[in-house]
Amino acid sequence: MQRTMFRWGVLGALAGLAAGMAPAQTVSGRETAATASRAVPGMQAPVPGALPIPMEQGTELARLVEAAWALQPEALAAGARARAGAARREIAGQWTAEPPAVSLSAKTDRFNGREGAREYEAGIALPLWLPGERARTARLADAEEGAEQGRLAAARLRTAGQVREAWWQWLRAEAVLAQAQERLTSAEALAADVARRVRAGDLALVDRHQADGAMASAQAGVAEAEGALEGARLALGALVATEDLQPAPAAQARRREGVPEPVPTASEAVAAVDAHPELIALRRKAEVARRAAELASVQERANPELALLTTRDRGARGEAYRQSATVALRIPFGGGSRHEARVASALAEAMEAEAQLEREQARVRAQAAAARARHCAAQAQWEAAQKREALAAATRGFVQKSFALGETDLPTRLRIGQEAADAARDAVRARLDRDAAVSGLRQALGLLPPGSPLDTAAAPEAPPR
Repeated sequence: MQRTMFRWGVLGALAGLAAGMAPAQTVSGRETAATASRAVPGMQAPVPGALPIPMEQGTELARLVEAAWALQPEALAAGARARAGAARREIAGQWTAEPPAVSLSAKTDRFNGREGAREYEAGIALPLWLPGERARTARLADAEEGAEQGRLAAARLRTAGQVREAWWQWLRAEAVLAQAQERLTSAEALAADVARRVRAGDLALVDRHQADGAMASAQAGVAEAEGALEGARLALGALVATEDLQPAPAAQARRREGVPEPVPTASEAVAAVDAHPELIALRRKAEVARRAAELASVQERANPELALLTTRDRGARGEAYRQSATVALRIPFGGGSRHEARVASALAEAMEAEAQLEREQARVRAQAAAARARHCAAQAQWEAAQKREALAAATRGFVQKSFALGETDLPTRLRIGQEAADAARDAVRARLDRDAAVSGLRQALGLLPPGSPLDTAAAPEAPPR
């Protein structure tokens, strides 16, 4: 009975010692979720199949970007990755490098000498941190968390670029359809006027055929524009997982007028390039590589191990049991090619990340300069297209009056009308190209649409810890 109580007492003491090696603070599921939400600002767990577009805030483009981002794999996995980062930080806060291990053993001569010799041993092994390993593990965990946030910001920007491109294709298709419908309305009115004048004997039948041919061409143009608009609508709807993109009349008129994003100033552009999400992601990736190299430099050997053991034994039957305690320290040999390989690999990763960052900085600056040049060219083209549209509209007004008075023939009337329609179409396209160039400039600078709750401009880069 006493031996049984002693064994249970030893096992209870060892279990209590193992429990004492756990970290001082534990993270519950609710606390981990809160940590995940703090690690990824603006992120909530999206509902599968839902379209989380808060219609009461932000611009229409910003809402579409937000909806598309909520469906991206990176956004869906952000919460789980944040919990993984919290777990890595928790590991760095523990007292031991690895979980403790319990050992139990029994020795007897029951199957050979039968003299009643017995020995029972119970112990616990505690893996110890190497000098400097714990602090560098914590710094590496912080760097990995920052790198994950940078990767999410770069993914958000790429999603915004896809939505912007599809958005402007949709606006262009809407503008082309509006121009085609206006051209059809004008062609129908002209065909009706020519038919009336043919019946009155003022014009020949060939003129009516020409007017009807122009109306048929306008009808074909409307059908083509409708097909292009449907394709652009479906392409944008695929990004936000909805097909309900039919605009209200007010929104459609606003889109025809254009809702350009603000043009960044020179100082804003310089600051935006420095805080570009892709550059931030690479900086943090390089930081992770440096922290990993620092950690590898101190991990010259496997972790030492401290063992605490208690032994109860007797030499023969009838002898009293003796109690003893053992403290053992196990220190593995280190150095050698294995450690050198780990350090060299970590340094190579750091050098590669630094070189990639330098190349990416040059590429981002070149893209920003090219985008600003395209915006300046689009602005000049729009101003020229405006002048051409005004002149063509004035000329069409003169020819319409002249045709009504019988002073101009129908071919001239049709040619001038086509030139005016082409000028109006080119002016609308030039305005959309100008506005799209502004959007492209902001994309090259790493800026999301204004009004977006995910705007990277509102979340500056956190300093490395």
